[in-house]
Amino acid sequence: MKLFTTLLLCCIALLLQAQTDAEYIRQNFTKREVLIPMRDGVRLFTSIYTPKDKSRSYPILLKRTPYSCSPYGVDAFPNSFQNMELARSGYIFVNQDVRGRYMSEGQYMDVRPFNPDKKTKNDIDEASDTYDTVDWLLQHATGNNGRVGVYGISYPGFYATMTILAQHPAIKAVSPQAPVTDWFIGDDFHHNGAFMLMDGFRFYSGFGKPRPQPTTKGSPGFSDWNTPDNYAFFLRMGALKNFNEQLLKGEIPFWNELMEHPDMDAWWQARNPRPHLKNVMPAVLTVGGLFDAEDCFGAWNVYKAIEKQNPASTSNRIVMGPWSHGGWARGTGDKLGNVAFGQKTSPFYESNIEFPFFEYYLKDQGSMDLPDAYIFETGSNRWTTYPSWPPAAAQQVPYYFSTNGALSTTAPAAGAAADRYTSNPAKPVPYTEDVHLRRTREYMTDDQRFASRRPDVLVYETPVLEQPLRLAGPLVADLWVRLDDRGQAAPGNLLDADFVVKLIDVFPDTLSGEANGVPLGGYQMLVRGEIFRGRYRNSFEKPEGFTPNQPTRVRFELPDVAHSFEPGHRLMIQVQSSWFPLADRNPQQFVNIYKASDSDFIPVEISLHRDAAQASRVILPVLK
Repeated sequence: MKLFTTLLLCCIALLLQAQTDAEYIRQNFTKREVLIPMRDGVRLFTSIYTPKDKSRSYPILLKRTPYSCSPYGVDAFPNSFQNMELARSGYIFVNQDVRGRYMSEGQYMDVRPFNPDKKTKNDIDEASDTYDTVDWLLQHATGNNGRVGVYGISYPGFYATMTILAQHPAIKAVSPQAPVTDWFIGDDFHHNGAFMLMDGFRFYSGFGKPRPQPTTKGSPGFSDWNTPDNYAFFLRMGALKNFNEQLLKGEIPFWNELMEHPDMDAWWQARNPRPHLKNVMPAVLTVGGLFDAEDCFGAWNVYKAIEKQNPASTSNRIVMGPWSHGGWARGTGDKLGNVAFGQKTSPFYESNIEFPFFEYYLKDQGSMDLPDAYIFETGSNRWTTYPSWPPAAAQQVPYYFSTNGALSTTAPAAGAAADRYTSNPAKPVPYTEDVHLRRTREYMTDDQRFASRRPDVLVYETPVLEQPLRLAGPLVADLWVRLDDRGQAAPGNLLDADFVVKLIDVFPDTLSGEANGVPLGGYQMLVRGEIFRGRYRNSFEKPEGFTPNQPTRVRFELPDVAHSFEPGHRLMIQVQSSWFPLADRNPQQFVNIYKASDSDFIPVEISLHRDAAQASRVILPVLK
């Protein structure tokens, strides 16, 4: 009853706050809706919210989105802006439907490539559309102070990144937040070449439908699930090609394109903005969540690309908190799933990081004393700051897989040794033990005890820690594997396999209490997990199969972490070869997975070597 009362009071408080925010916006802003012409004549639908107080001028905060800049109508106002502290301080808020979406004219293109060599007015991209929008706003948005900031979360984060490439002198501050960045290596649709099936299908079954004419209505996605169990649904559907043939009917253009580009060819490479992030003019604040299931990769790597390709004087900062996708802009950020962080991290970010960033660069208000890296360290549950990321003090320490499931900093002695498991596509390892239909945000901190008890998951762990073990930076999985199909592959076929490596914080067995009905004693908290499609071990452009029974090295990087394994805890690594239905199943034969048939899927025995010559290990970024 106490828990129910607490939840009820929280809901009432949130409702009252939403009503207060909505009323403030309506009383203090006027709204215009305009069609802004681009250089090629296409017009983009734009909503402009201007403070009614005309006694001073205001900077412009622009968000470009493919998700609709609703509510539509000059008398329709949003319930809130992303950061109401900024709204109360005074900004002109501008929301725009990007080219070809909702009420804007033109043809939509997913992650439209940047064109650095524009020659005519018809050579357009998202950077040029941003440039033309800003130029128009400076002339027609009443009361602006000549400075523009741009921000956006997820896909709007991609458009914020493209804003950096616009190089308009009035754009002074840009904040890509959980930005879509590389849909083949680490965001949304693929992780290291493995297709992220559950998110990809659910999202593009609606978002990917053609929009022939401007409209205020979105397209519904697939809904004929006929089961509450996503594991059962996706397993019954079988091979990847069945989804298009049986459900999408070839009617989703981008899905069709995905199926024609299984490797990281020129088509994919053109859709990666990172190589173009040079000569950066505005101040940049990249924001992301340590537990973002969709675009964790993008936040880390937009920051790193700018850092690497620009002089040290470039204003480039990163903030990573203990958030799910966009969690800094909703809720309090004090917990995720069963794991609590001990403080309200989202309001802290809005007031102490995002607000002063835009105030300083767009209004000359306050001082700019934000560090280059403002990172929340989970485990110890505290904000940490660094002059750069990854921290220079982090040392790369190998942790070797050893006998009896031990994880040790001591390299193995001579002599053959290996652990084995059978990866069976007919019974893939689930990504969570729960039965549900929609992919959860909380799985990023879920208890992994269900997986550690499966015979197709290898488990290695340290002894109980006596001192804190702090990690800060990217992880590296360095595996030596051998695949044996027991003669089941088609004659002449090479083999393939996926490899999932998970970094886990094992809580003390004696820890009392529970969260959401889950006992916390012995809880195996997922800190970081990542999948890698083995065929890309040497090149994402030129895949290679595995020769049966030949030891082969598979080395890949996992997204950065900032976590402290506290005294009394243990560090665990799990290794497996499926993560379903997050990622599609690998047939485990070296075939085109997008065109594979159900009959192509075979079980494979996988040996993980741990001897002196072929020492499987993870390399951890340890802060001494």
